[in-house]
Amino acid sequence: MQTIKTFDEGRYSGLKKLIKGLILLGMVIIVGTSGYIVLEKWGFLDALYMTVITITTVGFKEVRQVSVPGKIFTVVLIFMGIGIMAYTLGMVAQMMVDLQIRSILGRKKLGSRRKNIKDHYIICGYGRIGRIIASELKENNIPCVVVDLNPESRQSLENKKIPFVIDDATSEEVLLEAGIERAKGLVAVVLSDADNLFITMTARGLNPDLFILARADEEPSKKKLLRAGANRVVLPYLIGGQKMAHTIIRPEVEAFLQSMVHDRDMELKIEEIRVSGNSALNGLNLVDSQIRKSLNVIIVAIRKGGGEMTFNPSSESLIEADDILIALGRAEDLDKLEKMLGSKGH
Repeated sequence: MQTIKTFDEGRYSGLKKLIKGLILLGMVIIVGTSGYIVLEKWGFLDALYMTVITITTVGFKEVRQVSVPGKIFTVVLIFMGIGIMAYTLGMVAQMMVDLQIRSILGRKKLGSRRKNIKDHYIICGYGRIGRIIASELKENNIPCVVVDLNPESRQSLENKKIPFVIDDATSEEVLLEAGIERAKGLVAVVLSDADNLFITMTARGLNPDLFILARADEEPSKKKLLRAGANRVVLPYLIGGQKMAHTIIRPEVEAFLQSMVHDRDMELKIEEIRVSGNSALNGLNLVDSQIRKSLNVIIVAIRKGGGEMTFNPSSESLIEADDILIALGRAEDLDKLEKMLGSKGH
């Protein structure tokens, strides 16, 4: 059966050949230097210099007069050196071409993934916040496309295998290229509030059903972004300051919340789960659903389909289709609850 080499196998083979060539080249230099020291009684530096200019055929004049045995040795050294030099340089050129081909094919693959992607999130801006968002979405297997104007972002995105568009996110054509008509949501986190506002307006016009999350540095910008069509607006500096203050005022509470959100090894998790219309729990109240008793899961809050949020719901609170339950419990218990509510596979 004929086998086809992958690029990784080809690169490994090419690297072995390159190492072999470098070893042979080193041996030729050692032999040449030793030969001139023995035959011509030259010092190490002169012998090394003569060997290098001989095998590289640069045409420099000999450092000293060469004897007849030395001339014969030089002829042999030239033939040996030319072959090995050509072999080694050929391997270097081949590896450079292979790397270029891999890069081109990798970009085409990312481009193909970008064209076929749907129900994804478009992240506009790949600064410090954008990088964290993209990494978290990828970690949770949520498809995303990054749009960033900085060409230096390309290598990082290629390494992480995140589809991207290197262009201006304020452009309508660029957002269309990122698949905004097929997208589930957009996150505007470029540095300028004005650009985030323009991105929000453009995105809302292209996809009226899109969920838009925007960043703002100032409170007045938050109001403008909401009026422009953003569903939610986050002020990173305000949140950061509040979290630092809470760390001082309520250190243990803040540590607990931080662990639940960020510590993947922590047993307790907090999750939001949507109630499906065909769930067996649809129409039951919390006490009859037996969620706490059978799964040992605490329902912290319920967001109703109309948008109102009920914190610490009573045992008589109804579970209805399209409600979102904010639940606290172990990961395996939350998975069971998600199946009971009919969210998985929907």
